[in-house]
Amino acid sequence: MQVFPATSIEAKPAPDAAGVALRWVIAQNVGAPNFYMRVIEVQAGAATEKHSHAWEHEVYVLEGSGSVNGVQGKFALEAGDCVYVAPNELHQFANTGQVLLRFICVIPRL
Repeated sequence: MQVFPATSIEAKPAPDAAGVALRWVIAQNVGAPNFYMRVIEVQAGAATEKHSHAWEHEVYVLEGSGSVNGVQGKFALEAGDCVYVAPNELHQFANTGQVLLRFICVIPRL
């Protein structure tokens, strides 16, 4: 077992989205064999790249407000909301508020 503050992991800028940073809090750093957990931080007015990929996401919003955009439309997000993004589903997370949008995103180990 390993216990540590998420903030002890450096937030690194997303290579494809200005104003977005990722903390790989549980991944190779702890030897996780199956799933990786990221904390994603989206600045006010910023958004992740609109994209899809072969794996699913499980998301839990920690703070802030925003939206998740996909082929089914645009859905508002706030702290306490959960999002399931299916494999190959086009999606984008955007910060529509005035403060940091921060959420946990779990993906399979790639």
